[in-house]
Amino acid sequence: MSILSDIKETVTGIGGILTGLSITLRHIFRKPATVQFPEEKRPMPERFRGSIVLTRDPDGAERCVACYLCSGACPVDCISMAAAEAENGRRYAAWFRINFARCILCGLCAEACPTLAIQMAPEMIPSKRQVIDWVYEKEDLLIDGTGKDPNYNFYRHAGIGVVSPRGGNPGEQPPVDVRTLLP
Repeated sequence: MSILSDIKETVTGIGGILTGLSITLRHIFRKPATVQFPEEKRPMPERFRGSIVLTRDPDGAERCVACYLCSGACPVDCISMAAAEAENGRRYAAWFRINFARCILCGLCAEACPTLAIQMAPEMIPSKRQVIDWVYEKEDLLIDGTGKDPNYNFYRHAGIGVVSPRGGNPGEQPPVDVRTLLP
């Protein structure tokens, strides 16, 4: 009985080896799926979140109004900025910084942005050796295009008085001097 069981185990083992070899032989003659990455890039899905960019509105101005919602929504606290106001009353980010060494590319910042300034781009971030090289400034993130929504202009859509004087938009009251409301 032991000789028969040994032969049976041997035949079963050889059958397993032959099955594995047949799979290997089938795959040897197929076209390889390997892509030489820096030279060739594989097409990414439309909703792929590869990197973060700052976009411009259709007029060419920066969309970011430095509302800090992206910074507040970020679970790893990798976004920082400082707000400033232009002479025409429009807010903008004086500086904007993302530390991609901490960023998990979750997209919560893009969802929180009311002006569509932060958008997820389908390009991958190139790897770096130094951690300081992963910190991207506003100049590194700002692109020339409008991103995924080319017609959206936050100031025109929200009716904020930068396009026309404050209180000059349809259905808008002129500003009230709060000192006149005191008793």
